[in-house]
Amino acid sequence: MENSRHPFERLTPDFIMDAVESVGYRCDCRTLALNSYENRVYQIGIEEGEPLIAKFYRPDRWTVEQIIEEHQFCYELIEQELPVVAPLTGGDNRSVFAYRGFQFALFPRKGGHAPEFDNDDNLLIIGRLLGRMHQIGRQRTFIHRPAISIEQYGHESVSLIRESFIPAEYLESYEVLTTQLLQTIGRIFSEAAELRNIRIHGDCHSGNMLWRDDNPHFVDFDDSRMGPAVQDLWMLLSGNRARQTRQLDIILEGYEQFCEFNISELKLIESLRTLRMLYFSAWLAKRWDDPAFPVAFPWFNTVQYWGEQILQLREQLGALQEPPLAL
Repeated sequence: MENSRHPFERLTPDFIMDAVESVGYRCDCRTLALNSYENRVYQIGIEEGEPLIAKFYRPDRWTVEQIIEEHQFCYELIEQELPVVAPLTGGDNRSVFAYRGFQFALFPRKGGHAPEFDNDDNLLIIGRLLGRMHQIGRQRTFIHRPAISIEQYGHESVSLIRESFIPAEYLESYEVLTTQLLQTIGRIFSEAAELRNIRIHGDCHSGNMLWRDDNPHFVDFDDSRMGPAVQDLWMLLSGNRARQTRQLDIILEGYEQFCEFNISELKLIESLRTLRMLYFSAWLAKRWDDPAFPVAFPWFNTVQYWGEQILQLREQLGALQEPPLAL
């Protein structure tokens, strides 16, 4: 019975505090679970000090070398005075700690709120910071962390859903539709001129920015990968085409003060959006044995969910046929 439990069920308050104290801190018995699903994140009270944030990595997702690359990227950004919440290091300069089968990291607690993307000044500031981040991201490559790829985000995701999750009544529609989508995405990527992968944040949405002191502070580089620069830009856009074009103009006005942007990458926006949709469904499917997921996402894997998913993917197939956003 013990072997059937999910690994994260071992993360009791005592276990968490023992792990943090193994690094040299003294906990004051206050632990607060924060909103996180891929990993587990807690605010830990520290005796005679500010609370810390402890992040326990999901077992068997990243290797230690991959986690270290994530942390080293953060430190490079900090060295250039970018507002990034980077991991703390121990006395031996390690940032990844091990405790009874878990890898974990500690972070300073930082306050803030989600940025307002409908504010032009905010978009300009975010554009500048992303330009600075990508200028640094271009200087080296990840050796151990993967790149965003059509194979992993697209084909592998579709295979998992098709084989184990899609209801029989939607199987044929899903197979035909995803085949068309992936063929179209492959063509669009092949036509993107001089496409270059760089180190990017990888999951650059409002939930991963803390706005304070008139600046966004980037957090959670857990999905940092090699990928096109536009991956960190398109999730900032919302609304109709005219509104997205205006938002993009403002972001790139700030971005290009520090880093040149390859305009041909704008062709990839709807492809990247489609790949994210496919990958998100597969991510939920792969994590369905984690007890936190059915509770947090009760609508997943229902007949209604897959019906709506088919409709959304059909809309994406139409979007892929439209001309890309233009400045």
